[in-house]
Amino acid sequence: MGARDVQSKLAGVFAPISTPFALNEDVDYDALRFNLARYAQSGILGYLALGSNGENRSLTEDEKLHVLETVVGHKGPAQVVLAGAAYDGEREAERFLAAAADLGADFGLVLSPGYFRAQMTDEVLYRFFSSLADDARIPLLLYNAPGFCGVTLSPDLVGRLAAHGNIVGLKDSASSGIEGFLPFQGPSFHVLAGSANFLLRAMLGGSPGGTVSLANSFPQLALELFRYGRARDEVNGAALQDRVSRINAAISGAHGVAGVKAAMTLAGFRGGIPRRPLLPLSAGQVQALEALLTSEGLLP
Repeated sequence: MGARDVQSKLAGVFAPISTPFALNEDVDYDALRFNLARYAQSGILGYLALGSNGENRSLTEDEKLHVLETVVGHKGPAQVVLAGAAYDGEREAERFLAAAADLGADFGLVLSPGYFRAQMTDEVLYRFFSSLADDARIPLLLYNAPGFCGVTLSPDLVGRLAAHGNIVGLKDSASSGIEGFLPFQGPSFHVLAGSANFLLRAMLGGSPGGTVSLANSFPQLALELFRYGRARDEVNGAALQDRVSRINAAISGAHGVAGVKAAMTLAGFRGGIPRRPLLPLSAGQVQALEALLTSEGLLP
């Protein structure tokens, strides 16, 4: 995949797609296909399958591959799929990325190992990411998400890894500031915002787009903010960014995955329930969220 192809495949809004579960906590593949059919008509560029919103760590390996196969098989003709790899063992990550390539994923998004976090020095992480990239048959992006794995990627490490021919970008979901990574944005390395809360700021700094949980429930709202960022419209963009951040705080900020799924259901998608140990929102919490989303003009 050439640099121009990579750039076109990463310049847009991605939904970190959820994995719907039925009431018995089985994966609801019918619901997943229903959601994908709606997303395919929404205008979003593609999906992160098996990310944190996809409850990666709560799925068996067979379920992960079946979910990824379903996403790839039911995406829109021009949509792009990032496959989330979240493993503490490098061999398991290698096997998953090989399977993801076989299933037709466009990119792999690799989370840092976190169990032995005290030993995750820059040198250890450099070897981990670079050796995975050496062998992967799809281009890789780094995933900076210390809230999930306890490991923060340093700008020095990311700068070194950005020189690898098969590492083409970074998704930054940390609250520490995407500005530390934006200097590496260029034709061969792309820095994606990992939250709607700083999508505009990231794009004004050169980012081509982002993977934002708000796109799961309200893809058009995420796309509107993206368009302001692409046009570098700071005036209108800032006002919408404030609104988006307020809405995002009430959904994923307050409730995490369970909030995303509840908002999806309220918006007409099939969110399902989260898998244990996560709890779904209570009836009162759903009612409060519905009232907020209605007051924001997102629900009738």
